[in-house]
Amino acid sequence: MTAAEKFRKLLQADARYDAEAYNFVYEALDFTLKNVIKGTQRTSQHVTGRELLEGVRQYAIDQFGCMARTVLVSWGVQATADIGEIVFNLVEHDLMGRQESDSKADFLDVYAFDEVFDVAPVFCYAPDRKEWKAAYVARAHQQR
Repeated sequence: MTAAEKFRKLLQADARYDAEAYNFVYEALDFTLKNVIKGTQRTSQHVTGRELLEGVRQYAIDQFGCMARTVLVSWGVQATADIGEIVFNLVEHDLMGRQESDSKADFLDVYAFDEVFDVAPVFCYAPDRKEWKAAYVARAHQQR
């Protein structure tokens, strides 16, 4: 069975999450490997649930800014436990690997979406590129 066929079967078996949510988790995993755990001393490329969730947080803000939570919710992803469900659906359909120590519990209540995705844009001008760029900071930090 091809990966595309496995993916179609997964979507038929569990319709809670939009196909885009699964694609986003793959992209967030790649982002996590390149940006979150890069440079750490490790013997494998394995990413823990907490590391992936940190990558999801950073990648969602990077991609969607202030709309990160809204986009994720539109795909059916409302909490960190949903990311765990997506990961384990991918594992169950042989579209992602796991280690014996991995558990759905690794994804339970790690952070609250309404807190971590409550960000505000900070605009800065890059004269060398002659363009404005937005960075995002937590609203709690902005008020200080």
